[in-house]
Amino acid sequence: MKNKFIVAAVAILFVGLFIAAADLYNNQKNSSLNSATLENIEYIQRDYSPTLGPVDAKVTIVEFFDPACGTCRSFYPLVKRIMSENEGRVNLVLRYLPLHNGSDVIITIFEAARLQGLFWETLKLAYKRQDAWVVNHISIPAKLWGQLDGIGLDMDKLAVDMKSVEIARRVKQDLADAKQLKVNKTPGFFVNGKPLINFGYKQLQQLVASEIDEQYP
Repeated sequence: MKNKFIVAAVAILFVGLFIAAADLYNNQKNSSLNSATLENIEYIQRDYSPTLGPVDAKVTIVEFFDPACGTCRSFYPLVKRIMSENEGRVNLVLRYLPLHNGSDVIITIFEAARLQGLFWETLKLAYKRQDAWVVNHISIPAKLWGQLDGIGLDMDKLAVDMKSVEIARRVKQDLADAKQLKVNKTPGFFVNGKPLINFGYKQLQQLVASEIDEQYP
């Protein structure tokens, strides 16, 4: 009987130690993550990036994307759904990470369209017709160009603005920031500076919900 008591006591002690160790690990992990977030915050968000949603929202989703990325296309309406479900509390900032051949040129089209106030319309159209201008994982700018009718773009102005030095600088900065943050695939998400480590829609929902609970108690 005494031996059984000792065994049970030892088992309880080990369970307690395991739980304490797990809590310590998670606390250290969260502390490390928060420290890394603070160190990298300047690379996560830039004031020149396209932004959708209220500027005073307390929760910001930053997405590094490639316009030729099929998963980016699939996630776009899902991210907008998250924003709709949390109206007024969440905004979206897009950063460029052109990993497919030719995507850098597509991005210059987007940025030139932004100078005409038609960035989001151009993005929506490009995603809708992605299969027409992405061939064997290669972006074909000429094929997208032929799809741009009907949204009000001045195509002559677009062609001139695509050569902007400022647009080239922004794309270069986004690439450098992605490298600094070790984002090497798209889409790559951050929520209030915290990276989405385990990729998935539910995981993104949970990370956003956690930040909303913290920012809107």
